[in-house]
Amino acid sequence: MTGETTVCTAVRIHGRGAQRRALRALLDGLPSRGGRLLLTGEPGLGRTTLLHWAARSFRAGPVLHLGPGADPDPGAGVTARQLLDTLRTAAGAAPTLVCVDDAHLWDAPARTALARAVEHLGTVGRVGLLLSAASDRAVAPEFTHLPVVRLDPLAPSRAAALLDDMTDGAAAPAVREQLLAEADGNPALLAALVRRLSPAELRGHRPLPGPLADAAALVEAAGGAPAVPSGHARDLLLTVAAAVRATDGPDVDAALVRDALRRLRPAPRPDAGSQPLPEQLAPAGDRLRFHSPLVRRTVYATATPDARRAVHRALADALRSGNLRLPELLHSSWSLSGPAPAPGQADRLAQAAADGSTPATHRLRATAYARAAELTADGASRAERYTAAAEQALLAGCPQLARPLLAAARDGAVPAVVRGRAELVRGLVELRDGPVGDAHQSLLLAASLLAADAPADAASAALAAADAAWAAGDLPACLATLGPTAPPRAMTAAAAMAHGAHGPGAGERRGTPDPHGRPHTRTAVSSTASHASASVASAVRDHRIGMRALLEGRLDRAGAPLGQVVERGRTEDRPEVLLRSAAAALLLGDVDAARGAGARALAAARQLGSDALEPQALEYLAYAELRAGRHPQARAHAEEGLRTALRAGQRNTAAHHRAVLALAASIEEEPDVVARHVAAALATARRHGLAQAVTLAQWAAARADLGRGRPFDAADRLGLLVLPGPGRGHFAVWRLAVPCFVEAAVLAGRHEDAREVLADFAEWAAFGADPQAAAQLARCHALLAPPERTDDLYRRALARHDEAGGDFERARTALLYGKWLRRRRRPREARGRLGAALAGFEGCGAGVWAAQARDELRALGAAPQPGGDGAPTRLSRLTPQQLRIARHVAEGATNREVALTLAVSTRTVDYHLRKVFAALGVRSRLELARVIGQAEQDQEARRAAAHQEKTGAQP
Repeated sequence: MTGETTVCTAVRIHGRGAQRRALRALLDGLPSRGGRLLLTGEPGLGRTTLLHWAARSFRAGPVLHLGPGADPDPGAGVTARQLLDTLRTAAGAAPTLVCVDDAHLWDAPARTALARAVEHLGTVGRVGLLLSAASDRAVAPEFTHLPVVRLDPLAPSRAAALLDDMTDGAAAPAVREQLLAEADGNPALLAALVRRLSPAELRGHRPLPGPLADAAALVEAAGGAPAVPSGHARDLLLTVAAAVRATDGPDVDAALVRDALRRLRPAPRPDAGSQPLPEQLAPAGDRLRFHSPLVRRTVYATATPDARRAVHRALADALRSGNLRLPELLHSSWSLSGPAPAPGQADRLAQAAADGSTPATHRLRATAYARAAELTADGASRAERYTAAAEQALLAGCPQLARPLLAAARDGAVPAVVRGRAELVRGLVELRDGPVGDAHQSLLLAASLLAADAPADAASAALAAADAAWAAGDLPACLATLGPTAPPRAMTAAAAMAHGAHGPGAGERRGTPDPHGRPHTRTAVSSTASHASASVASAVRDHRIGMRALLEGRLDRAGAPLGQVVERGRTEDRPEVLLRSAAAALLLGDVDAARGAGARALAAARQLGSDALEPQALEYLAYAELRAGRHPQARAHAEEGLRTALRAGQRNTAAHHRAVLALAASIEEEPDVVARHVAAALATARRHGLAQAVTLAQWAAARADLGRGRPFDAADRLGLLVLPGPGRGHFAVWRLAVPCFVEAAVLAGRHEDAREVLADFAEWAAFGADPQAAAQLARCHALLAPPERTDDLYRRALARHDEAGGDFERARTALLYGKWLRRRRRPREARGRLGAALAGFEGCGAGVWAAQARDELRALGAAPQPGGDGAPTRLSRLTPQQLRIARHVAEGATNREVALTLAVSTRTVDYHLRKVFAALGVRSRLELARVIGQAEQDQEARRAAAHQEKTGAQP
């Protein structure tokens, strides 16, 4: 230990919002009823911190802390009756919170007494029981029936914020990234690592000790070394811990472990008979895993070097007869003695990692490249291998691992092409999870360094640099990268929804290895065949040419190259090509092609295990659905995209998904959801300079205001985005918000402001890339026209909507037309238009706009049902996506079948189904089927009644 750094202890709780809400619900309910919760998580995740937070937050009565050594002493044979009497006495006349920390440390009789007392909490009255138990072992059977609140490792952004609190922001950037990577989201381990460093080491003035997470730091975070009952158990734990290092998951093949143990101990230990599995391990079919990753790392770190090498040697021998070449080589390399370079071993590892025919995930390849770099003596080769490891880590969706690998790759003697590859990875990491201005500079530098030896990669880097400038809203920088000529104003909006957080430069190629395992130039997305690389390079070239022509206003020159990119997506199966196809299709206004290419890109990314590309594919799908006016589908894709982006450490991508979610929710009756997504999107977008996400989020907030009948607020928000001035929104997005602004401005009496922006919007509509723009323009003219022209303009707008499709925009036009007709005292015509608007809004789940249509119909003397011809009142509690899932489940579909039908993940179906059960108050699929069936019968009855009223038919 060299630590002199004092860790700030008065830090706020980071990333535990969901857990605190669950605890708060328990505390808030205690004045009227009892309750109980079990808080679980591996050591070091903050169970005790949350328990203390709950105790400090409870103000309605006393707090009783129970535990080994407390009074009463559970270890002294206390019975359930005694414990219950203690709770009653402590409670008295006031609500009481009982906190039991580390309940897993209680002995079995004490746990039994506690469990029986919990069973009688209903008779105790207003007593809340809050237990915490470590998840580094199976949950004690006495507690399995309790409601559980789980703690997971902190997300990278939350861990980074915690580190900044601990160190007052004093950590050097490279040191910061290494600390975050080693801590892996565990707050206690992060604190232990910081305490280990001296101030000079923390600031980067002295080299870091190695390994950074040593045995002492891990034992401190884990609360002590794992208890091992026997020598055989020690061998078994160490073998599993060592085997996991050469896998990409938390578990290993039990047969491999048994084989390695036989090789490790040809003569079995006397204690190796029929012993039970150590409590730290969990069986999962024919595989074994640790309950806690931290305990697994502690087991490995506390073993002697000789014991670790012997286990790795046994695992390598056990793997030699199989086809798992990369794990075998890794274990063989870890069995070497001492830190001396091993060139032969390093070359074999690098060659296997670069071989596309070797079955391995991107993360495992990153591990192999990094180990090869450690064994490499030559500085240039070592830097190249660290760079290759960073590329693979980025592909695996682990930017927190890529950053320290890039730091390790720094060497002044490396060739320019290797430095260029490193800068390209660095730029792509920042593009997805950092300030996009920094990403732009790194990508420009990468393009310069790669130009001589890797021109195709240089072109990819330049295209990614243009996208960074695009995301930042820096039009001059974008034009400087793509072409010298400035575009007409209308043309820049053509790609407004075609690129998200990392559009043109996000998915690139990777070259094939040379015979010595040294990979040729490659960028962040892998494809091993040379013909595939050529195809991707062609897609990059065509995309750039098309984009440049588009921004220069030469649509005749943009269509052909962008069309080629779209066509490649119809026959290709590589995600990078498919993503470009989706982007190009959006540029050309071909929404169906964009949806098809985006869906295939998502499937391809999942098949290849490319976690970095999943969020982007979902982003394109969400944008395509928004462009088509299918807001519920956009919301479903964005919800899944948000989860994958957060898992992959892509905060910028997550901000774009939140902006899409805000836009989708802005048409529904969920103002709190809109506000939450807008705030979250803006928090990241403003910090990282994402002008495009800022504009989309602010547009969503304004559209929600407009839908709720607040035109003055909407006009104020939108005026900042669309009117000329320094605060105008993103150069390619603000025109998309013009129709909303015109509507809000007219309702707010700001007719001149509305007319001021129509000329720009007319240019955009004439461009032809957005099929809805012509109809929206006619609607805007109708809002501003004199009465004698209004009727014709609304009819023209509706005719254009019929040509373009899009239920939501057509319903908005019908609503405005119906309002105008009602105020012109033409009630019969108004009722027809308003009825059509209501049906359109209900069909696309636009609840807040449907409410406007109902209000207008009531003003005409009509009395529409709250659910219209859609779901009855009870089902109107559900969002459109929840309603679709509920109907499929009611028809007997499994969660997997529903997921396949709706093109979402089973996790998404599980999440929405839980919401459905809670909203409808049902407890089983059978009850749900009954509710849906009754709703369908009511719907048919309403339709029959409506038909009878319309036709005068007799029943």
